[in-house]
Amino acid sequence: MSQAHDTHLRNVAIIAHVDHGKTTLVDALLAQSGTSTKESDATECILDSNPLERERGITILSKNCAINYVSQHPDRLGETFRINIIDTPGHADFGGEVERVLQMADGALLLVDAFEGPMPQTRFVLSKALELNLKLIVVVNKCDRPEARPNEVVSEVFDLLADLGADDETLDFTAVFASGRSGWASAEPESPTDSMTHLYETILDLVPAPTDDADAPLQMLITTIDYSDYVGRIAIGRVFAGTLKAGQPVGVVRTSGSITRTRALRVMRFEGLGRTDIDAIYAGDLCAVEGLSAFDIGDTITLADDPHPMPRVAVDEPTLTMVFRINDSPFAGREGKYVTSRQIAERLQRELQSNVALRVEPGESAEEFRVSGRGLLHLGVLLETMRREGYELAVGRPEVIEKTIDGQRCEPIENLSVDTSNDGMGAALELLGSRGGDIQKVEARGTRMHIECTIPARGLIGLRSRMLTATGGEAVMHHTFLNYAPLRTVNRKRSNGVLIATETGPATTYSLLNLADRGIMFVRPGDPVYVGQVIGEHSRDNDLDVNAVKAKAFSNVRESNKDATVTLKAPRDLTLESALEYIEDDELVELTPQSIRLRKRLLSEGERKRANRAVKARLVNA
Repeated sequence: MSQAHDTHLRNVAIIAHVDHGKTTLVDALLAQSGTSTKESDATECILDSNPLERERGITILSKNCAINYVSQHPDRLGETFRINIIDTPGHADFGGEVERVLQMADGALLLVDAFEGPMPQTRFVLSKALELNLKLIVVVNKCDRPEARPNEVVSEVFDLLADLGADDETLDFTAVFASGRSGWASAEPESPTDSMTHLYETILDLVPAPTDDADAPLQMLITTIDYSDYVGRIAIGRVFAGTLKAGQPVGVVRTSGSITRTRALRVMRFEGLGRTDIDAIYAGDLCAVEGLSAFDIGDTITLADDPHPMPRVAVDEPTLTMVFRINDSPFAGREGKYVTSRQIAERLQRELQSNVALRVEPGESAEEFRVSGRGLLHLGVLLETMRREGYELAVGRPEVIEKTIDGQRCEPIENLSVDTSNDGMGAALELLGSRGGDIQKVEARGTRMHIECTIPARGLIGLRSRMLTATGGEAVMHHTFLNYAPLRTVNRKRSNGVLIATETGPATTYSLLNLADRGIMFVRPGDPVYVGQVIGEHSRDNDLDVNAVKAKAFSNVRESNKDATVTLKAPRDLTLESALEYIEDDELVELTPQSIRLRKRLLSEGERKRANRAVKARLVNA
């Protein structure tokens, strides 16, 4: 089947802001094709296979699937088309995934919520699609929402494209109105259908078939890496030229330009939600390859004797950095399986092989590593994954990565949107101002207010929890990277001190009752605590050392039981992200498979006092 290209093949990426319904729409397409049934997966998105994705309801890793669709259009009635669909993340923190997998597509479905319209990360993913000149189809999703405003949203998409410098052909886009949850797509928002047929036919009409030459020398760009316990690492990508056959000797062009000779033992193409063995993959198609000896994302699979390497995947630089170090608390090794610096280093190096937006550098000691990523969620997902795999470690406060541009210190600036109630708008604007926010737009959307601003990435750290408190839990925030700009004034210091344990042992009800007026606890009665652990937030702005393990002294004197009905206030439960946002420079988050604890870097009260005196002395001398 040597041919110039396959006219019955389409490669389509689905891009959108987070929560605009990408994965749900793919589920609806799969259901109509017979690959899956919505009834059997009514509460979960089929492509969100990672446990963290199911829990958070977001897409973290890009996914591939293939759909065989029989056209119902009169001009191609009965013809079977194969559509490779690439489901991409919406969070800007996972932009490394978006940037590389978009190279496998010839067209893109831009999903936009029929009520929210374009959001900060819509701009981000759309700009990446425009850079690659992908054919664009705008899908206004969730048109069955009561407050939907699909026609206004189409106008907002046009304005966004114009703002991004799109050409006239792109501005003349086709809009499809749909509901992924209800499983319909239509040319008009007021005329829902009973299937996704209109979207299928629009893809066939507008997304071009691959024009790659199957007779040219082999070129396959590796854009994703999968792993199997049986065969090891699996290369996934698109064949841009030539033909790749099972068992064929090939060369892998590495980052250094060197060529590793190896063999593609097994070649698979995507079928439905899985993969199937095939003798050969032709130019324009996506595939998975097993048996390669050494490769990384961005490498090119080519002919060893006639190499034609492709340009490597370009990825935006990280904007946030954190210190990962071994867990040296008194409770170290109680819950985790992997606790040494060597094991943590090996795990981070393994992550680098597939996580292209991550950077790992040596820390100040052999027990520390400086890990940089695209945002708090990006690094938080890595930490949560390591916890679940049995790792114990401690991490420091997130810090933004500054740059010197034209002799001036600059920091990353983000586009931020906040949706809140009318009552919470004043508090939201005041908080944004204190965090260095520059308000760009404030407008009413239904019964809520929509705020857009630019804000330093420093100001975003810890902002989400404070914004929810200030607005009574009403605020919804989204942000994406904008550019580097001169430093702004940001007030991100924690307003309250913390309560620090002075004794090791189980926390007692008696002690926690006595401490209830001093602040908000992070621990419950019976929780083990150790010297130097942060067990609560002080009601004042200074740190306070307290004894949380002291038990009530009993005697043979009869006492009133007037305090028998006293109940403890519920402690504050800390999630991983909220803990990372909460800590100061002299604190760490201790992560184990079962626990998230806060602690001081220096556990001993005496050591902390000596360190504070040394800091004050340096300031006086300066």
